[in-house]
Amino acid sequence: MLPLAVGAIGVVYGDIGTSPLYTLRTAFTGSYGLALTPDNILGVLSVIFWALLIIVTLKYITLIMRADNRGEGGILALTALVSRGLEGRDRLRWWLVGLGIFGASMFYGDGMITPAISVLGAVEGLGVIAPAMHAYIVPVAVLILVALFAVQRKGTAGLGAVFGPVMALWFVTLAVLGAQQIGRNPAVLEALGPTYALRFITGNPGTAFVAFGAVVLAVTGTEALYADMGHFGRSPIRRAWIFFVFPALLLNYFGQAALVLGDPAAIQNPFYLLAPEWGRVPLLLLATAAAIIASQAVISGAFSLTRAAIQMGYCPRLTILHTSERAIGQIYIPFINWMLLAAIVALVIGFRNSDNLAGAYGIAVTTAMLIDSILIFVVMRRLWKWPLLVAILIGAPLLLIDLFFLSSNALKIPEGGWFPILIGGVVFTLLTTWKRGRALLMRRLADDAMPLDLFIQSIEASPPTRVPGTAVFLTSTQNRVPHALLHNLKHNKVLHERVVFLTIVTQDIPFVPDEERYEIKPLGCDFFRMVANYGFKDDPDVPELLEDCGRRGFVFDMMETSFFVSRETLIATVTPGMALWREKLFVSMSKNATKASEFFQVPTNRVVELGTQVEL
Repeated sequence: MLPLAVGAIGVVYGDIGTSPLYTLRTAFTGSYGLALTPDNILGVLSVIFWALLIIVTLKYITLIMRADNRGEGGILALTALVSRGLEGRDRLRWWLVGLGIFGASMFYGDGMITPAISVLGAVEGLGVIAPAMHAYIVPVAVLILVALFAVQRKGTAGLGAVFGPVMALWFVTLAVLGAQQIGRNPAVLEALGPTYALRFITGNPGTAFVAFGAVVLAVTGTEALYADMGHFGRSPIRRAWIFFVFPALLLNYFGQAALVLGDPAAIQNPFYLLAPEWGRVPLLLLATAAAIIASQAVISGAFSLTRAAIQMGYCPRLTILHTSERAIGQIYIPFINWMLLAAIVALVIGFRNSDNLAGAYGIAVTTAMLIDSILIFVVMRRLWKWPLLVAILIGAPLLLIDLFFLSSNALKIPEGGWFPILIGGVVFTLLTTWKRGRALLMRRLADDAMPLDLFIQSIEASPPTRVPGTAVFLTSTQNRVPHALLHNLKHNKVLHERVVFLTIVTQDIPFVPDEERYEIKPLGCDFFRMVANYGFKDDPDVPELLEDCGRRGFVFDMMETSFFVSRETLIATVTPGMALWREKLFVSMSKNATKASEFFQVPTNRVVELGTQVEL
């Protein structure tokens, strides 16, 4: 349990663990900064405490982490559960699955802002230690980020070994710095009671409404708690939060508030000013390391989410490289890596400091939290079969809190909140266009293809020349003849002595057990249908699959096996299906997708591609 808990501290809590760098300061600075009065300071502090307790501890740690898809968490896993629970209610299912996909799309906006704001927030310590170095903050942050993304290709297994201890040291440092300041002004602990929070909200609702846009920064990273459940398990993540991370964060937030109550000028950077002057350089180095770790967790999350989206049919096939022989989750996707880096560098140069970036940050987080609340309500009712009254009593307050946070953050849209909305909208359009386009393509292909049983009957009645060896046809339609087979028969006038139609199906579970991996059904005339099942976190590997078949008696000699793949040339038309601009977008995405043979790791010297033209 202890190694898993330490690992969770290093990976899961990097994002929420770096929030003290900027959260309290943001509430009192910037265009919506609150007046720096004792009542406001204690009010904001109390709201931060109750937000951490209700949103993180009760909502995510206690409730949402119960909703696992065979041990896996995250918004796509939750969406899969909702889809399963709404079988037979197609229209509602369509809307809620679409909502889940939009929540996943917003993650990319969050994935761009988190590294930018975390690294900037850490490097801004330079301005506190040596004001003359303020001009170097942005260049140093950019250099750190470029170096971080440059090492992704080599994998993070070595770095991962130190993530846990470094973050453990970070949280201990947070706790010690905060506790020292609380000791000088223990009256700040009064904010633990709900009185200050209620008085702050009811006494001046307008002020509180604005403040919620900054308070939400304290709970960023909650999605990581849920998404990383499959890596560490529910119990280590819960114990690490309750007994270590939560107390350390509280001590630091209360310490910052105690410092600002005694010296209002410290609001310029209360985090770094908690430390004595001699300790600020080591604190800067430790904060930078923590920010890099927080960024790494988001980058790895973007890779994992993209792979899941590819497997679930929402994203074109992209080149996926494995950086570890032992850990299946250690992957690297070049296109996503460089896309993220370009966007993050643009954010750092464009916004220039963490206060400005805070305006862009909250929208993505609060949107994801709101979607999680809606989806978990469906899970409570449809899968857990909880009584309607119980589900409402639990779900309604959470939904109201999320709506309040989202409404408050809507004020930030002109100042940068538009960015994650734009990114989320673009990614959502791409994902749904690909899903819809693939369904349309499969329908067009099925309409033009011959039924498989009729084809086999014709072969039996009038057999063509059969040549030695095995032909494996990769096909998405199980009951139709692949176009590649028809073209091969038409032009070459021969069939292999054994023909296998291989269909790879991705289930809505993370991993498929080996015993359920595939099934082979004879169709007659030495034709066989083979259906291979993979989870959305599995990596399809055709050679490995065929080796496993050989061990179970259905032998493939790779030197006598040829793989046939259809290569479709798509043409956008005004035929009913999708809007013309979406068809053109789908055609463009198809041209840039990785070939099926490469994605499924088929040996390139055994592949035969046969083209066909399809009008969408």
